[in-house]
Amino acid sequence: MKKDLKLQIESLLLVATKPLKLSKIKELVGDVKMSEIHQAVLELKDKFNKPDSGVRIVDTNDVIQFTTASEATDLVKFFVKDETTGELTRPSLETLTIIAYRQPITKAELEQIRGVNCSMILRNLMIRGLITKKDNKKMLASYYFVTTELLKFLGITEVSELPDYERLNNNEHLKKLLDPNGDQDDDKDMDNFISDDEIDITSDKEDSISKDTSKKEPEDDSVRLTVNVYS
Repeated sequence: MKKDLKLQIESLLLVATKPLKLSKIKELVGDVKMSEIHQAVLELKDKFNKPDSGVRIVDTNDVIQFTTASEATDLVKFFVKDETTGELTRPSLETLTIIAYRQPITKAELEQIRGVNCSMILRNLMIRGLITKKDNKKMLASYYFVTTELLKFLGITEVSELPDYERLNNNEHLKKLLDPNGDQDDDKDMDNFISDDEIDITSDKEDSISKDTSKKEPEDDSVRLTVNVYS
């Protein structure tokens, strides 16, 4: 077995925001046999799936995921409820702002802008219903968008109505940072991807909040999408 295989799988499980297929793990870690992946998972389950462990590995149909111990369910529910109903932290606001102004955007691009791992923040924003994710199989990447729920909360019908949207969306410094070679073929693929009917980042007419009649100024800075991360 590859020397650091268990370490790599454990790390992937920690940062993954959804269950991982063993085939995906094999693809990520490189030159290993599927039998080695299975053996490593068995050893990790022996390590974590114990009565005194707060973390367990769920394994079904060659898909694995870290989960919390059932004995801690009430505590975890209380914590998650607090995490998803309290005010957003500044890092979460910054991440949400970047997605709103630069969508569609990948996790790698987000982390390139912010300089830190965004896995947990993205998970929290998705749980809150503020962002959504769509996989682009052709480009082998996942892209993040804000949800219609966020738009309705802000009292707008599309992201272009956000403050100073044109300047921030077309920031040349960020464009060079994210795409130094200016790959036009990727741009064409992305245009086709965005036009897919499965993604709609505008509110339905009957459900949207009219900008003219219902838009409210946020009561405090915790809900403003004007963090100066593009300046």
